[in-house]
Amino acid sequence: MTTVLVVDDSRVSRMLSRQFILQKHSDWTIAEAASGEEAIDKLQSVTPDLVLLDLNMPGMGGLAAVEKIQEKCPTARITLLTANVQDAIRERAAALGIGFAEKPITEVRIDQIIATLGN
Repeated sequence: MTTVLVVDDSRVSRMLSRQFILQKHSDWTIAEAASGEEAIDKLQSVTPDLVLLDLNMPGMGGLAAVEKIQEKCPTARITLLTANVQDAIRERAAALGIGFAEKPITEVRIDQIIATLGN
């Protein structure tokens, strides 16, 4: 059973990600969090295989949450999914060993991210 944690302060973004994943993987479990802090709390009850992580959120943002998520779930694949596409953000994601994908959230983009689970 594959579990995905979708972390985004936008309810619409979380809903779209959930919808696109479940269209092709109806047996997967989708957990949601609206902030980095909430994502860290969720890790007490959820062990994700994949984390889709927004960059800019109130409170703890995506980059601040990455190391804590990696500590608690070292095998989880993490992808930063953001509209903030500056080279510095891409480079920071690469330095942390996580994926990077641009918003807007689309079915194709979610499919591309999911494809990395097999690698």
